[in-house]
Amino acid sequence: MSREVDVAVIGAGQAGLSAAHFLRKAGYRADESFVVFDHAPAPGGAWQFRWPTLTFRTVHGIYHLPGMDLPERRDPAPVAPAVSEYFRAYEERFDLRVRRPVDVRGVDNAADGRLRIDTSDGEWIARGLINATGTWDKPFLPYYPGRQTFAGRQLHTVDYRGPGEFAGRRVVVVGGGASGIQLLLEIAEVAADTTWVTRRPPVFTDRPFDARWGREVEARVAERVRRGLVPESVVAATGYRITPEVAAGMASGVLDRLPMFDRVTASGVEWNDGRRVVADVILWATGFRASLDHLAPLRLRGPRGGIAMDDTQVAADPRVHLVGYGPSASTLGANRAGRRAVRRLRRYLGGDQTLSLSGRSNVSATISSAASTGLIVLSVLDGALSMAGVSTNFATVLSPRSTYTA
Repeated sequence: MSREVDVAVIGAGQAGLSAAHFLRKAGYRADESFVVFDHAPAPGGAWQFRWPTLTFRTVHGIYHLPGMDLPERRDPAPVAPAVSEYFRAYEERFDLRVRRPVDVRGVDNAADGRLRIDTSDGEWIARGLINATGTWDKPFLPYYPGRQTFAGRQLHTVDYRGPGEFAGRRVVVVGGGASGIQLLLEIAEVAADTTWVTRRPPVFTDRPFDARWGREVEARVAERVRRGLVPESVVAATGYRITPEVAAGMASGVLDRLPMFDRVTASGVEWNDGRRVVADVILWATGFRASLDHLAPLRLRGPRGGIAMDDTQVAADPRVHLVGYGPSASTLGANRAGRRAVRRLRRYLGGDQTLSLSGRSNVSATISSAASTGLIVLSVLDGALSMAGVSTNFATVLSPRSTYTA
């Protein structure tokens, strides 16, 4: 039998937990009016799968979830277990009741205009959807001629577990993103030789990654998704910050990049100009794609390959919001996106109602009712007001600068 909720959240990483938090603040009840699905075995989102050498000192950025801080750290402790524990504590503190491990197999249209969600936890029906599935489950491995002939080892970022296994090896690292740079710098310390290749020249910056920078990056990426284009990578939009480790890599020559090779051979890689590099390992740090296959039945993608967005809302389907996609792919952007998605989805579902009220002079009031909760909140901004009939047996006199619930 199908179970029904107002809102389903798919994914319990940064974006999903942020959205769930703001649903709770809006009066929705976990496992009653909203539900959160996560296919990971434990709390922590994609962080729980990161390599053990990713530490608080080297991580590109971790941001607090709304309403609960992660203690500031700059030590060499691994990020994965600390963030996983933080997410676990967050879920418990705000009673989010994440269902895991649950695989969402597909989302389709129900006959009554709602959404039917097929999961390993049965079928669910929802009026709205916040999708926060991120990218970790969909690593991108580009095709190059001869790739299948390589006699050495090939792996992607998701397979990386530390530099020790590359000791004494000749390694080609492919990709100019944050992960590629971090892994290259680690591997270079133990490898016999490293070669770095990227499609585009990397852009390094000494600009601080502050709030103004974040807004500029989000605006740039948001423009792409508004036009229905596939989102570009975070580093393509931001550049890579010059840390002391990066500066040392530049000085030593480790970060001297080569343009992308033209083919892979049994013994390494080659360019059309005759250059070749012999290698034992090719590490494809070539990024990820949005994990959205379960939304395919809704036919959200447009002719340009992406999903046209209006902020977090899918332009063609206001029931569906994507957080952790496009401009909200960063951890900082994910927090803000969760708040905006809940606000807009509530309006669409009829959760916010602003009424014109008559009363004494200089009175301004707003009534908000959270969908399916029966909660009525009255905020009186100025003056005093007598009113009745807001809900059954409700009548009171409101005083200035107060909030009442009934």
